[in-house]
Amino acid sequence: MQADTMDERCVTTIRLLAVDMVERAKSGHPGLPLGAAPMAYVLWRRHFRHNPSHPLWVNRDRFILSAGHGSALLYAMLHLTGYDLSMEELQNFRQWKSKTPGHPEYGLTPGVECTTGPLGQGFAMGVGMALAEKWLAERFNRPGFPVIDHYTFGLVSDGDLMEGVASEAASLAGHWKLGKLIYLYDDNHITIEGDTALAFTEDVLARFHAYGWHTERVTDGNNLEAIDAAIERAKKTADRPSLIAVRTLIGYGSPKENNPACHGEPLGPEALRKTKESYGWPVEASFHVPEEVRQSMGRAVTEGQHREEQWHALLARYAEAYPEDAALLNQYLTGTLPEGWEKALPVFDPSKGPIATRNASGTVLNALAQVITNLLGGSADLAPSNKTFLTQGGDRNLHFGVREHAMGAILNGMALHGGLRPYGGTFLVFADYMRPAIRLAAIMKTKVIYIFTHDSIGVGEDGPTHQPVEHLASLRAIPDLTVLRPADANETAAAWKIALEAEGPVALALTRQNVPVLNMDRGRILDGVAKGAYVVSESAEPARLILIATGSEVHLALEAQKVLEQEKGIPTRVVSMPSWEIFERQEESYRNAVLPPDIRARCAVEAGSTMGWHRWVGTQGAVIGIDRFGASAPGSVLMKHFGFNVDHVVATALAVAARVDA
Repeated sequence: MQADTMDERCVTTIRLLAVDMVERAKSGHPGLPLGAAPMAYVLWRRHFRHNPSHPLWVNRDRFILSAGHGSALLYAMLHLTGYDLSMEELQNFRQWKSKTPGHPEYGLTPGVECTTGPLGQGFAMGVGMALAEKWLAERFNRPGFPVIDHYTFGLVSDGDLMEGVASEAASLAGHWKLGKLIYLYDDNHITIEGDTALAFTEDVLARFHAYGWHTERVTDGNNLEAIDAAIERAKKTADRPSLIAVRTLIGYGSPKENNPACHGEPLGPEALRKTKESYGWPVEASFHVPEEVRQSMGRAVTEGQHREEQWHALLARYAEAYPEDAALLNQYLTGTLPEGWEKALPVFDPSKGPIATRNASGTVLNALAQVITNLLGGSADLAPSNKTFLTQGGDRNLHFGVREHAMGAILNGMALHGGLRPYGGTFLVFADYMRPAIRLAAIMKTKVIYIFTHDSIGVGEDGPTHQPVEHLASLRAIPDLTVLRPADANETAAAWKIALEAEGPVALALTRQNVPVLNMDRGRILDGVAKGAYVVSESAEPARLILIATGSEVHLALEAQKVLEQEKGIPTRVVSMPSWEIFERQEESYRNAVLPPDIRARCAVEAGSTMGWHRWVGTQGAVIGIDRFGASAPGSVLMKHFGFNVDHVVATALAVAARVDA
């Protein structure tokens, strides 16, 4: 396997740089880079349009390493093509504070488009990126002005294609005819447990053909020209996404070739020596990059700069011909909200009667969509229930079908692409189906809005399968995810304002049942929700007791306050706490003003798990929640049965007050 041509020397350099990274770290995955380097090289050097000196160039092609465990391959490509990723960083692979973590991390390493590693997620995020490209191109491109015109490429593995999220996303990609989505499938027939035939004997290409994809097969993963030709044919297939199965050998050229042993552990010194010998590579040299290879692959910098310069010239001519469109495109791509957009937030009148917060959310969403014209999304086949349909949205209404997991990952891809403000809805209980995508959104801090309706046992007759109990606690446990459970229609409008201004993902938990509209100043509500918690009703005299509630239970707390003050003589403060996370970020002085430390008699009321609430009520306080599954009955019956009624709240509060006073 002597590297006789420049292409072969480049491929060998990529392979052995990756192997050296893993060996130096004493951990990692050498098998994929050894097998997949040829296809990565062909893609990056012959087809991939990017600018290493400006990784965020808007019209760049996107590359996703969905098989994120093969990160050493990606880092080798980034380093050799001129990204700001030094040899020292490669040598610090998987080490503390390096830019070369074990799996690619968005926002850390230049050129990494999304965080991958959980298999299938990258596949689905790529669908979101390709959808974003298509939507923006259809909105802004004009004859002679293809200002949005790029591909989304990816390298996917057997494991990616086994995961259900990839199947969901693949079905949608075919349905949406995403012709600029092209995936290279590292078809090496090996998983950690052994040959894929242990559990994966389907005809993958037949499945994807049935999804509506263009499919290709390359029988020799080292045949650069065959890989090149297959990619070229895929690029010419404008009406279908493409999957190119490239038959590779994991660990190619090593003594562990075609062996699961080289998937997730270093080759070891002896096997590494034999591997380098098999490639005719300097055995003692570590992280060896021949100068001619560096020069050849480094041309990507000047080539990329030239491409971007040409694009900017095209954009300048576009701005002259279509100034309004150019200004709007710039607003979209910079993530800027239109000036004065907040004025579109509806104001809800208490005199008009109760309204479910899901309905209020739908009203807010439709009002905002009139001014924020890149706000788009949909629901997992629940738009009529989630109130996520834009009545004048046209192609801004996305129909995800019953595919919550794909929806979550696709929303991430849309947000990462840039230019769009994506949202997606389902029932709160089905957040379980998309939790891995939500977790990645929090890790990457993508600007995604989740609309979770039917937020408690108040759902009623559908029973425990559809009644979320542990879900608020589960979502609050995710770092960097902001969860908001508004108490009424105006708090819902305030929550939407926060969601659109947030620097990361936001989950809105909304009621199915109608709730009263708080009779208080709207400005006070906007300010209070923006701080995570606030006093909605103060006691007539200095408070001895605090009732803390979220969502629909705020109104229950207000009813209980009347009894406690008027009949029991206990001055009581009611606090609405729509967001724990936002409240935690406030200054200590504000937190103490809302929840004074000297008022130890506290009772929290929320129709969900009690987990975590004692941080707010203290060791002497009480939590009225639900730590069991619900039941099938009318929502009002369930609420009363499970203790969400005035008598039970009052009795619990009195017991707390007595305990504190004792």
